[in-house]
Amino acid sequence: MRKISAVWISFIILFITQYESQAQSLINGVRQSTIASFPLTITFSKTTNLMFPYPIKSVDKGSKDVLVQIAKGVENILQVKAAKQGFAETNLTVVTSDGKLYSYLLNYSDFPAALNIKVGQNINYPGSDALFTYKSDNEAKVHDITEQIASKKPVIKNIRDSRYEVAIFLHGVYIKDDKLYFQFRLENNSNVDYSAEAIRFFIKDKKKSKRTSTQEIELSPVQVAGNTEIIRGQSSQNFVVALPKFTVPDKKLLCIELQEQNGGRHLGLKIQNKTIVAAKAIR
Repeated sequence: MRKISAVWISFIILFITQYESQAQSLINGVRQSTIASFPLTITFSKTTNLMFPYPIKSVDKGSKDVLVQIAKGVENILQVKAAKQGFAETNLTVVTSDGKLYSYLLNYSDFPAALNIKVGQNINYPGSDALFTYKSDNEAKVHDITEQIASKKPVIKNIRDSRYEVAIFLHGVYIKDDKLYFQFRLENNSNVDYSAEAIRFFIKDKKKSKRTSTQEIELSPVQVAGNTEIIRGQSSQNFVVALPKFTVPDKKLLCIELQEQNGGRHLGLKIQNKTIVAAKAIR
């Protein structure tokens, strides 16, 4: 009798527990499901590339024994590598812009099964492995043109400014579609690094009247190619700035200012409209 009672008591407790669990689940309106973790072997001397169909928004690794980084210049390729040989099993979690979560169980191997793994396919770019960080195809096109112009030989030789062994040169003005491209060279012949704070483009009057204030029209670059942040001592750098197409009204000039951070070696160029309208076409 005692055995029967014990069985009934156990059954009742189990029933109540399951009922409470189901009731709680219904109250909260939550349905639980699991997401499988994919096995992934990585190694110390080689990099594994995970190519996701959409941009990566979040990455979390379970151990410091694993190194991860999003590939430079792209949004969807995660590079994974072992920080030490023979690490203990750990995990990796990736969330992409389409709201999907990818989970991996990482283990060490001297000879990984694969180094390049493509995960799914982007419906908008079915044939692409890399999704670049440009906001639009037009932005990517502008970037490509600036890179192309940066390596061109100078076509303008008389527009320059210098101060304390640092000089800026305008080497060319180019046009493609609705963009103007300004090609510059910055030379630092001193032993002190030149840290640029900002580069400004603005249109202002050629002559300032004593009775009226000077009015400046600021122009905003849409793309900069090349290093404009720091020019080491005894070195030089080419860079290109793209701006929306414009011309300069009569009695005005285009002014370009490059200011040194925490310094006094500020550089400036004044460009007349005839230089801009003579811009060379990019085919």
